[in-house]
Amino acid sequence: MTQESERLPAYSLFAALLAAAGLPIYIHAPKFYVDEYGVSLAALGAVLFGLRLLDVVQDPLLGKLAEKLRDQRAIAVAAGCAVIALAMVGLFAIPPVLPPLVWFGLTLTLVFSAFSFLTINFYAQGVMKGTRMSGQGHFRLARWRESGALLGVCVAAVAPVALASIFAAPFAWFAMGFAVLAVIAALAMRSEWSTAGLAASTGFGVVLKDKLARRLLLIALVNAAPVAVSSTLFLFFVESKLDAPGFEGPLLLVFFLSAAAAAPFWGAMAERFGPKDVLIVAMILAICAFGLTLTLGPGDWVFFAIICVMSGATLGADLTLMPAIFANRMARISPSAAEGFGLWSFVSKLTLAFAAVTLLPMLERTGFQSGSAAQNTPEALALLAILYAAVPCGLKVISIALLAITDLSEV
Repeated sequence: MTQESERLPAYSLFAALLAAAGLPIYIHAPKFYVDEYGVSLAALGAVLFGLRLLDVVQDPLLGKLAEKLRDQRAIAVAAGCAVIALAMVGLFAIPPVLPPLVWFGLTLTLVFSAFSFLTINFYAQGVMKGTRMSGQGHFRLARWRESGALLGVCVAAVAPVALASIFAAPFAWFAMGFAVLAVIAALAMRSEWSTAGLAASTGFGVVLKDKLARRLLLIALVNAAPVAVSSTLFLFFVESKLDAPGFEGPLLLVFFLSAAAAAPFWGAMAERFGPKDVLIVAMILAICAFGLTLTLGPGDWVFFAIICVMSGATLGADLTLMPAIFANRMARISPSAAEGFGLWSFVSKLTLAFAAVTLLPMLERTGFQSGSAAQNTPEALALLAILYAAVPCGLKVISIALLAITDLSEV
């Protein structure tokens, strides 16, 4: 094992930290504030959309800031870890000192701003790391990094549910555990933030003028949308459509563990057969698996668990190969990569804005109510199923079409 590869577990750990602050927060935070403080779905959707609008300006600027601070990257990352840890504690562990909706927006702004800054630095550093590694360095790094991220998602997705059986305030304990993880991950990566020998910044222009980079950003935008849609509605679907309250945690664990287990496989297949063909196969399998969700009704949680295994496994391909492909391109056209991954972070999170601002208000207009005791109409449950399953399948079809016409020979 080389000196470079010996440090890869630190990348897994840091990726787990970032993943725990990303998708799981979109899964847990809205429902937590609905159930705990009675905030309306429409209001939460508006706030989440506002936060994503902030990212329209913020993520590219954070990419520029990351580039400005690259010679002090270790200090900048340590500060980002402190902010995200404290903000997570404020979101879940401290009773709102302002109106709940305002507190929700304020703490989430800090969480997502720190998340964006740390993610941009982390993936930009990964471009340097992968370039310095022998062979298919970017794909080998991606296997370690994205496997760690998926395990982080697994733990963060189910931790509040598991902690609920032990503690009266599970989300508070989850937030404290996250803060501890932030300290450990920052320490593990402390020696990895060197930028010695890195080329000067090329700015956004080089990335945006590159036809292949633009196409990869577009594919990332469309391909991330199905995950954004399904993650936003997952808890509501299991609780209300499947009538399986209490099964949310185990089903999330099945989904993300399947993705984590499959990630190394997809990475190895991409090294052997090429990332484009492997991604297209994975996307087709995802449509086949997820489309079955439309046939499910109350009590069908066992069948849904099987679908979670199948669709989770295909998610492993998306999360492993797409960033590696983009990193390969950045290594060629913009080696500093901070601005490039600022744009990447923006397009990835814009899909969550789409989900928040459209899906939650649509459900509320049909009279949908959260909670196991709620009596929802057949129309509301039918719309929930369509939004949760049919919309992601349609978006996947568009992703396949875009990828099919994209030449990746220069990646």
